Amino acid sequence: MLYWLTLLSDGGDFFNLFRYITFRAGGAFMTALIFGFLFGKPLIAVLRRRQGKGQPIRDDGPEGHFVKAGTPTMGGLLIVGALLTSTLLWARLDNPFVWMILFVTISFAAIGFADDYAKVSKQTVAGVSGKVRLLLGFIIAGIAAFWAAQYHPAELQNQLALPVFKDTLINLGYLFIPFSMIVIVGSANAVNLTDGLDGLAIMPVMIAAGALGVIAYAVGRVDFTEYLDVHYVPGTGEILIFTAGLFGGGLGFLWYNAPPAAVFMGDTGSLALGGALGAIAVATKHELVLGIVGGLFVVEAMSVIIQVLYFKRTGKRVFLMAPIHHHYEKKGWAEPQIVIRFWIISLILAMIGLATLKVR
Repeated sequence: MLYWLTLLSDGGDFFNLFRYITFRAGGAFMTALIFGFLFGKPLIAVLRRRQGKGQPIRDDGPEGHFVKAGTPTMGGLLIVGALLTSTLLWARLDNPFVWMILFVTISFAAIGFADDYAKVSKQTVAGVSGKVRLLLGFIIAGIAAFWAAQYHPAELQNQLALPVFKDTLINLGYLFIPFSMIVIVGSANAVNLTDGLDGLAIMPVMIAAGALGVIAYAVGRVDFTEYLDVHYVPGTGEILIFTAGLFGGGLGFLWYNAPPAAVFMGDTGSLALGGALGAIAVATKHELVLGIVGGLFVVEAMSVIIQVLYFKRTGKRVFLMAPIHHHYEKKGWAEPQIVIRFWIISLILAMIGLATLKVR
């Protein structure tokens, strides 16, 4: 919205700053951060008052989690609110990729909200049916994938770009839409599975978003893509403003979610943020790089898949408990120890993902 202040510029005054994506990204970050600090306490107070007993705690979960009983959930509303406000204020609203990613974020937030509401209202860990959540998620992802494909350059439409092997494109044809749907839905649910300890999911999401924001800015500039020898996708630079807002909103939320958490993000936040990461990867043609940048989420999801399949086949468990962060809890690791070490791993993976921009 504020971008249109450039119409008041003669090219050499303050209003000219609004032409620059980096300036507006900084504005989006500060807006989201201030939003989080301003509305965090009031929102938590409302959630605590409305939810009473807070998020139900699984009976078969780690013993240390029972002390968290009564903590309100749906804190993702704070992140999504900060993200939505900052993006609408600072991004170019004529950019189709911005609207596609906002569509995915808000839609998955709505699914998560319905799931959280069902849990707290019925005081049960079983919310909306998993099949219903997946069906709705795939419908949203299908719309988003088709949307993105319409605005990709003709030479990149329905193509899968490979990191490192930059001259190689794999033509997925009609499979591009289903593939992108799996990326978006898989990302949403992987982040959802990771959200099991105070502060565990939000920082890796912020780190991954930061890395994807840099990638989006790079592939949206002709000069950068020529230097890095990556595929140019016009318009993706504006995604940096979205990721900056996500980073700021995430910090505002982490202020209240740091151990011991005053509020959980719930499915409202985890599904929305995970879906957003997947949508960014599809928009920028870096779907495979998301698997590196968000490698922690991949490991968390795979630990659940492996545990379920192996148990069905043998009646035995590979991990003491899945997702894998609970495995380390069972082994005696303290919660802050797990969280900080997983943060470090996320940062390392993000650096490796960013390195693929230059390595070939």
